[in-house]
Amino acid sequence: MRTTGIFEAKQNFSALIDAVEAGEEVRITRHGKEVVRMLPVRRAPVIARSQVERELQAIRELHARIKPGPGWRELRDEGRA
Repeated sequence: MRTTGIFEAKQNFSALIDAVEAGEEVRITRHGKEVVRMLPVRRAPVIARSQVERELQAIRELHARIKPGPGWRELRDEGRA
C-alpha cells in the first residue's frame, strides 16, 4: 500500500496508475486525512463457476421439497380481479 499527498499525486499520477495496475493499493491524502483510495479492478470473477452451480443446485433441491399449501391459487389471484 502506498500513501501520497494530493500535490505529489498530481505530479506522479501516471506512476500511481501503473502501481495500481500492478496490483498495489494507493491512498491519497489531504492534510493527512485519506480522501481517495485507488484499487485495482478485479479481472477474475468474484464467485467461481463451481460455486454458482452448487448454489443453483441447492435452490433446485429446495424448490423440489417445497409444495404450495391449500388456497395458494386464491392468494395468487386475489389482486388480479
